[in-house]
Amino acid sequence: MKHFLSSLCLLGTLVHIWSQCTYPGSEFQLEGDYLIGGLFEVHYVGPGERNRLEFAKCSSHPFSLSDYRRFQLMRFSVEEINNSTSLLPNVSLGYESFDDCSDPQNFPSIFRLLSVNDMVQPWALVPYKNLSKVIAVVGPFSSTQALTIAPLFMADLIPMVNYGSAISSFSKKAKYPSFFRTARPNKDRIDVMVKILQHFKWRWVAFLYSDNDFGIDGLDKFVQRIKDTEICLAYSKSLNDKTDHSQMFKQIEAQKTRVVIIFAPAMRAETVIRSVIQLNVTNKVWIAGDSWSSNKRLSKMTGIQNIGTVLGVAQPVIKIPGFNDFINSTKSQPLCERAEQQGFCNQVCNCSSVSVEEIQTADPSFSFAVYSAVYAIAHALHRTLQCGSGRCNKAKTLYPHLVLEELKMSNFTLLNWDIQFDDNGDPKFGSYSIIFWNRSGDAEEVGFYKFHPTVNFYINNSKIQWYTTGEEPTSLCSPECPAGFIQKQNGIHKCCFSCIICPNGTYANITENPSTCLSCKKTEWSEEGSTSCNLRAVEYVAFTDLGAIVNLVGAGALVGVALAMCVLFVINYNTPVVRSAGGPMCFLILGCLSLCSISVFFHFGIPTVAFCTLRYLPFLLFYTVCLACFVVRSFQIVCIFKIAAKFPKLQSWWMKHHGQWLVITAAFLFQALLLLIGGFIALPKPYNETVWYPDKIVLSCDLTLTSSSSSVFLLAFLCSLCFIFSYMGKDLPKNYNEAKAITFCLLLLIFTWIIFATVHMLYRGQYIQLLSALAVLSSLYSFLLWYFLPKCYIIIFQPHRNTQQYFQGLIQNYTKTISQ
Repeated sequence: MKHFLSSLCLLGTLVHIWSQCTYPGSEFQLEGDYLIGGLFEVHYVGPGERNRLEFAKCSSHPFSLSDYRRFQLMRFSVEEINNSTSLLPNVSLGYESFDDCSDPQNFPSIFRLLSVNDMVQPWALVPYKNLSKVIAVVGPFSSTQALTIAPLFMADLIPMVNYGSAISSFSKKAKYPSFFRTARPNKDRIDVMVKILQHFKWRWVAFLYSDNDFGIDGLDKFVQRIKDTEICLAYSKSLNDKTDHSQMFKQIEAQKTRVVIIFAPAMRAETVIRSVIQLNVTNKVWIAGDSWSSNKRLSKMTGIQNIGTVLGVAQPVIKIPGFNDFINSTKSQPLCERAEQQGFCNQVCNCSSVSVEEIQTADPSFSFAVYSAVYAIAHALHRTLQCGSGRCNKAKTLYPHLVLEELKMSNFTLLNWDIQFDDNGDPKFGSYSIIFWNRSGDAEEVGFYKFHPTVNFYINNSKIQWYTTGEEPTSLCSPECPAGFIQKQNGIHKCCFSCIICPNGTYANITENPSTCLSCKKTEWSEEGSTSCNLRAVEYVAFTDLGAIVNLVGAGALVGVALAMCVLFVINYNTPVVRSAGGPMCFLILGCLSLCSISVFFHFGIPTVAFCTLRYLPFLLFYTVCLACFVVRSFQIVCIFKIAAKFPKLQSWWMKHHGQWLVITAAFLFQALLLLIGGFIALPKPYNETVWYPDKIVLSCDLTLTSSSSSVFLLAFLCSLCFIFSYMGKDLPKNYNEAKAITFCLLLLIFTWIIFATVHMLYRGQYIQLLSALAVLSSLYSFLLWYFLPKCYIIIFQPHRNTQQYFQGLIQNYTKTISQ
């Protein structure tokens, strides 16, 4: 909008200038049934002079040979179409062209194109019979110039087919409904540049851009494009007449940036490169935009070989048949001289000194863009006039919007290219060449980027001669992290980071997440600095393991020995030894010891819920009964010899109500209740030990402290009572002293589980199950061997000590001893 408003402010000044102009025939004009407007920047006006209101002829400014070549291409295209018998038969196509050097000189030409009978009126007030012959406009090249004048043509829906303006705004059809272009937009240029950066893994880049709409749009598109990549914008700077090049390159050098993109028109880029040579800036890779990458004057400049390596994105050079012959024929005619003498404002060429060779060898960039723009208009006009069978319907009233609709549907072949536009008016055709400035100063093609029908990108690295004498240069803020390391960002740039090694159990995957060590699965493991995880080895004690076989044999032997002892005690049931051992209680103890051994059989194999439950439940339940039996047995011994005399009523109550069986039953039921409650809280279940050993999984059972603590506490309580009572009877008669045997068994029991607890704190491997089973067997054998076995020995080998008289004698001697 600001461009449009500024242009209207110039209208008063321009009307006076316009009224003084006349226009004879020249190479800027060609009569025809329908006219195409042409806007070409034949003369170059600096940015600081563009918006001045004072009048100055375009011809007084520097001559742009490349733009003049494009201007001649439009003339050639129109002549070729007029000579065609298939395209626009019986219709002559003309043009009205202007030197688009600056706004003050350009607006009279724009109004000339929009005028009807030398008058510019709102389109709704223009009589249909007085419609202008201008059906479309080709140009201008500059994005800023196009932004200024485009709204004027959009108002009447006059098609503008642009061959050089690249900013993204023109893709917005709501604002620019009749704007088309045959050159790729900035988005595509930036895509190619980013592809080059990614190809060579350059991630630390400086971006220099012209201080105009074209450059600012290029910077915006570059920032958006690298947002989700590994590329960082180390430095950016706009370029204008006041730019301090020395300070700019000092900052680039301070950032240690090795790759510099110059996104600017040829004149601005030339100023920068001259400064680079003068300031002796070396060891850089320069990436050129298509506006200056093929500039032959710049590539052959003295000292250009010392600045580093120049790569560029260029419009592919498409040879246009017949164009050189056209230049040879037209330059032999003195049209330029006549145009210089009399011209309409900016229709003065001042090109008499330009040779045929200079035009033919000028920068060919955007040549095909001009050629295809003219042909796109001609094909749209061909369809609008319903041309066919060698004739066109010239009687048809031609409105600009009719040509516009046909332009949208363009689909024709031109020099083996399929010319089509997308919904935004951008070309579906075209490609880019990746070029390299070799040591001879020539732009050598080393790759390409094709857009349609699919994206195809290629660079031949072997053709590029790097300033680093063979090796590809690098441009990184921080060097790549070694394998197994992650990146910890330093500052605001993701390209600047420190390298941190991944610890055990994690791995680094820079493609998935370069800044985080990824955790391995529970079934996997990794060493420090790994890039992947390995499967853990699964370990458990199988039934076929030698240790398991020994434990199982031990459990079976215990049951066998207990059964044999039961038989022996049944035979000698009424003897003093059996009676003193507990009488009927002996069979209960031996039976519970046998039932406890069931737990041993479930310590091996792959754990399941049933295995884990039976690994602990039989031992905790029936060992409680065993300890309860020994508690009441040790209490009875102490009661008979020490408590009965002092507390006769207690002994009487104990005997009358069978106190020993009440205690045993209560202990059994209480433990069973605790185990039932613990099962509801947390049933023992399989557990994979993955913490202690990073490279393996140990299959075990999880017995939570919440569910098992009360049951273990009850065992410990019974054990303590038993130890207290048995210790109180340590001085009883030698042959009648079960208390000593019980005390010794308890000490073995405590010692066994202390050893197991200590080992369990230090070791969690597969053989902890063997130690657990061994601790259970040790607990069972401690009573079987040290309490019952001595009694079996007396019964079998010392029957004289298993008599009533022998035991009475011991009691009498003990009574005499304590009475003295």
